[in-house]
Amino acid sequence: METRLDVRGEPDAAIAAVRSLVRVSRLLERSLDELSLPHYRVLAAISAGEERASRVAARLELGRPAVSAAVASLAERGLLVRTDVAGDQRAAGLRLTEAGAQTLARADAAMSAALRILAAKTNDPEGMLETLGRLNEAVSETYAQRMAGLTGVEPGTVQEASPSNVSASVHANGPAVR
Repeated sequence: METRLDVRGEPDAAIAAVRSLVRVSRLLERSLDELSLPHYRVLAAISAGEERASRVAARLELGRPAVSAAVASLAERGLLVRTDVAGDQRAAGLRLTEAGAQTLARADAAMSAALRILAAKTNDPEGMLETLGRLNEAVSETYAQRMAGLTGVEPGTVQEASPSNVSASVHANGPAVR
């Protein structure tokens, strides 16, 4: 069986995109002086309105122990505070401190600058940034569907990604959820 190389020596455009995203995430993480990427993700989720550790874990698709460790570290650094949740003694509310909001703003600025430098090396920098923004919307929709128990695949079946079934699914139902 012959493997056709399509995009810069990669076997297919989706694989090339996955490998690019992984490499970009590492470049973005290196632009951070004050936070690790997992700690950035936790602060960003709290900033976006996720006020409970359990919801942060669900949104980021992380285990509760990983989120608990990140929350403990960020709280120790004074970047967030835990609060009581009225009516639920087991739940911990989370809120960014002023220092946490400022740290998040600096991280956003650093990573945005790094991404703009990278995008400037493409033939359509603004188009690249817009596409990544649309990808973020698709990820948010996917997370919302997962949290609602929707998967996009019938229970008990395994659906392998192929150009034909992914394309048909996207055209018929919007982006496929895996």
